[in-house]
Amino acid sequence: MNVHPLPPSALKGEGMTSQRARDRLAVKLKDEGIRDQRVIDVIRNTPRHHFIDQALHSRAYENTALPIGHGQTISQPWVVARMTEALLEFGMPQKVLEIGTGSGYQAVVLAQLVPQVYTVERIEELLRQARRRFRQLGLSNIRSRHDDGKLGWADEAPFDAIILTAAGDAIPHAVLDQLSPTGVLVAPVGSPSNQTLIRMRGDGQGDFVQEELAAVSFVPLLGGIG
Repeated sequence: MNVHPLPPSALKGEGMTSQRARDRLAVKLKDEGIRDQRVIDVIRNTPRHHFIDQALHSRAYENTALPIGHGQTISQPWVVARMTEALLEFGMPQKVLEIGTGSGYQAVVLAQLVPQVYTVERIEELLRQARRRFRQLGLSNIRSRHDDGKLGWADEAPFDAIILTAAGDAIPHAVLDQLSPTGVLVAPVGSPSNQTLIRMRGDGQGDFVQEELAAVSFVPLLGGIG
């Protein structure tokens, strides 16, 4: 059962945004290897069409990334599910840091499963829209910040889990330093043409065990604010 369920009003939709469309997406995620039923249920009950332009509502529950403006995208649902499941596999984190709020969709999925989400976005207009969605969905356990994501959120560190929703050649040192000694980090790493989703797990002694999870395609991880 999710920690912070969305209000029933959030589940309203019709046609291509109906519950039937969401149910089909949930079945597809399971068919494509997502195993954590908690994650599948949350994605089934999250109104993805609220996070994109109305002109794209008919595609909201397709298993594909979609544009959200400013050169950014809302991630493919399978990728959101896989990253979320990878964070939760070894236990429930209490505090999760997200680098790259974007539309707010990944943060909302996480916020229904974990006690506290901290999310950082460098593009002010995207963050303003995401904050409005958080309020509309009644989620009070998301804290957001307009800042350079490569800096993380040092004031609130350490985090039990960290998720990056943009790809760089490596994990920024400042972000990795904010992970607890036994924490879990999930992120895409690599060049635009060759990216891999990785998971890093702290061993409690200052070292990390790294594993590759899947080939992915994300927007680049940029510094600064806009």
